[in-house]
Amino acid sequence: MTFQALLQGFFVDRLAGQRQASAHTIAAYRDTFRLLLRFAMTNLHKPPSRLALEDVDAAFVTKFLEHLERERGNGARTRNARLAAVHSFFRYVAFTEPAHALLCQRVLAIPSKRFERGPVEFLAPEETEALLAAPNVDTWIGRRDRAFLLVAVQTGLRVSELIALRREDVRLGTGAHVRTLGKGRKARCTPLRRDVARVLEHWLREQPSTGPQHSVFPSARGGPMSRDAVERLVRKHLAAARTVCPSLNGRNITPHSLRHSAAMNLLRCGVDRSVIALWLGHESMETTQIYLHADMRLKEQALARTNDSHLAAPRYRPKDDLMAFLEGL
Repeated sequence: MTFQALLQGFFVDRLAGQRQASAHTIAAYRDTFRLLLRFAMTNLHKPPSRLALEDVDAAFVTKFLEHLERERGNGARTRNARLAAVHSFFRYVAFTEPAHALLCQRVLAIPSKRFERGPVEFLAPEETEALLAAPNVDTWIGRRDRAFLLVAVQTGLRVSELIALRREDVRLGTGAHVRTLGKGRKARCTPLRRDVARVLEHWLREQPSTGPQHSVFPSARGGPMSRDAVERLVRKHLAAARTVCPSLNGRNITPHSLRHSAAMNLLRCGVDRSVIALWLGHESMETTQIYLHADMRLKEQALARTNDSHLAAPRYRPKDDLMAFLEGL
C-alpha cells in the first residue's frame, strides 16, 4: 500500500471505524499530518500524494519535531501531542504492512520529551470579579461574553465543551445544570449557581427562536464559536480587567485558566478532591492533585499547624575588609 492509502486507511478504518475516535481526536490528528505534509513539501520537494512511506522515516520525523519547537515555537506538550499522533499512525502501519516493521519500530522508538510542570495559573476571587465586569453589557457581544465567562468560571468546562454547548444541553429552573460530552466520551452534568442560571436564562431569551441544536454561545454569524475566537475573547477582556486589577499584569491567563479557577474555588470552599475530579471530568484523582500544589494559602494553613523549632538566629558579623578584598579577586 502507498503512503497515501495507508494514511487514508488510518483515518477512515482505524480512527473512525475501529476506534470510533471523537471528532476532537480526529481533528487533532488531522492537524498533525497537515503540518507534517507541509514540512515534507518544503524539505523533500514532493507533493503529499507522491510521498513514499520510506520518506517518512525516524530521521524525518525527528526533524519535523525539531521544526515544531524551533520554527513554530511549540512547547514540549504540543510536540509530544504531535508525536503521539505519528506513533498511532505507525502502529497502524506495523499491523497493516508487516514488511515495514523495522521502519515503524524506529519511529515508535522516538521518545516523548520531558518537561517541567509549573504551577497552574488561576484567578483569585477579586481577579475573577474584574474579568466578569469587563464586558460591555450594553452590546450583544458584551452580553454574550459575560454569560460565556460566567459559565466558564463557575462550571470549569473545557473550551471544547463550552463551544459545543447547545440549547438542548441547558436545563434551567429547579436543579439547573448543563450536560456535556467531554474528553474520553464521558457524559456529565454540571450544576449551575442561581446567579449563573439567571444570567444564562436572560441570555437565551434574548436569542431568536431557534431549534434545540442551536449554539448557546454563537458567533456574530450565528454558528458556534471557534477556539481562536474564545482566545481573543479572553485576551480582550483581560486587557480591560488589568486596568482595575493590577495583579493580573504579567500573568499568562488563557481560556483554560478559567477551568483552573473553578477547581481552585471548589478546593478553597472545602470540596473533596474526589468530587472536584467528578466535577471536572478527570479520568483519575491524580490529575486533580495539581490544584493542591497551586494554592499557597493551603500551604500556609498547613505551615501554621506545625511547631516552631525555637532556634535562635545567629548574629551577623561582617567580614574583615582585607579578607573580603582577597576573596573577591
